Amino acid sequence: MKRIFLLIVVFAAVNLSLKSQEHVPEQGDYQNFMKSKTLVLLEKNPMSDFNMAIRKVMENSWTLTDYQFINDAEFEAYRNNPSYSFLMITKASFDRDRTKARYNFLSLLMAERAAKVRDMPDLCSLPLAYEQVEDDSFSYKLEAFIRFMQNHVQLMLNDPSLINNNPFKYYNKQKKDDLENKVLYLTKEDLANEIDTEREIRDIYPHPFKIVTREEVAQAIADKREDVVFLHKVGPEKTRIRARVYKMLVGAGDPHFYYFDYTMMKVAQDDAFQEKDLKKIR
Repeated sequence: MKRIFLLIVVFAAVNLSLKSQEHVPEQGDYQNFMKSKTLVLLEKNPMSDFNMAIRKVMENSWTLTDYQFINDAEFEAYRNNPSYSFLMITKASFDRDRTKARYNFLSLLMAERAAKVRDMPDLCSLPLAYEQVEDDSFSYKLEAFIRFMQNHVQLMLNDPSLINNNPFKYYNKQKKDDLENKVLYLTKEDLANEIDTEREIRDIYPHPFKIVTREEVAQAIADKREDVVFLHKVGPEKTRIRARVYKMLVGAGDPHFYYFDYTMMKVAQDDAFQEKDLKKIR
């Protein structure tokens, strides 16, 4: 797919100085979204993991609006028509990242007349992976992300005071205490060396957890396991870039975030869920 470069305000989450879009969302944008048709922009490669996953996910889990899958040419035809919204992979970069790292985000945008793509109201954007990382690292999690994004839209409509604040502060505050009633799923490849065994985790984290495979995470999402929360980590995955490492705890069955944070890498070992992360959520 022709990647669309979008320097976005990342879900209003990190309060950084960005080359950001000029139109952050307002209550009216969320209201207009509910009356729109959502166009899902597919990758140019029809066999991409994202394309195969998002078709099934939309059928299974999308409930807020009518939707349709489109290609690049159709996007160009519709992008200035305010009757439409877009679910698409965008690219983001940050002024403070000296490495000029670029990230893939899943973004829910509203069309707007005469607006450039980066100026479209951004209703919700979630980090998926670094640009260089294959989409099979996140495609099996898309259904959980889609559930969350829809729930986020409903939350903004129900409580507009959250729109211009930092929503992740809200999620961290509201949901962290609920982790004691959940089973935390962690994949071994995402864990720092000092916490990559059950014994090491148990010494720090007092609540239920399991070290699992990607397939077990995917099955928990498919089964809508409301007792499971899984880790989504976004990092450079052994590439030479050292920039942000995002760490999110996401409900496998319920549409909630339980934790969101990011750190700037200093050494390669920082690309992991670390002991200090466990201590923050225990």
